[in-house]
Amino acid sequence: MRIPAHSVCTAIRDDIVSGVHERGSRLTEEQLARRYGVSRVPVREALRTLESEGFVVTRRHAGACVAEPTEREAADLLEIRMLLEPLGAARAAQRRTDAHLRVLRGLVRLGQERARRGQGEDLRSLGSWFHETLAQSCDSPGLTALLTQLRHKIAWMYSVEQPVAPVESWAEHGAIVDAVARGDAERARALTAAHAERAAAAHRLRRTVRVRTWQHAVNTTGGRN
Repeated sequence: MRIPAHSVCTAIRDDIVSGVHERGSRLTEEQLARRYGVSRVPVREALRTLESEGFVVTRRHAGACVAEPTEREAADLLEIRMLLEPLGAARAAQRRTDAHLRVLRGLVRLGQERARRGQGEDLRSLGSWFHETLAQSCDSPGLTALLTQLRHKIAWMYSVEQPVAPVESWAEHGAIVDAVARGDAERARALTAAHAERAAAAHRLRRTVRVRTWQHAVNTTGGRN
């Protein structure tokens, strides 16, 4: 049975995000095919997709390698998300389905319950699910794909501290859903913008893996000894 390239792409991307494939490391088709139990054809297709997403780069004499994003690139991603998430929420207020609304409300109820109980690990997964559903609710495949890609890349580059007041954070989620339910695009946009700005402050660059600074080291004073 031929494994779809998108399944292989998801597996490789997940391993990049989790650090299994370290930044700057080579990604050979043969090794990846052996790791995921597939032929080299879907691996080749997956690597092309991951390169277009910015997770992989092709280097002369080395081939495909895990990308090494700069600090400026990482900062740009948070800024882009703070621009796009409010747009997605505004679109969701105009285009969401009843099914989307039911899921969003259910997630808010669960999130508020877990927040009151202090169940932090559950809150992380519920928060991801909430924002994924909100992105899908905007009924714009291009925007949904961009927001999904941003979430993957931000999870790769940043660790996220638990909110100091998770109950308040989930109250914000609830207010966003209320605005979406009423079809109030401008309020949904404003609430999501404020929420995204507060959430960005909890992101910390991961230091356990290499992240190049954006400045080039040119003519350093001491040189190499």
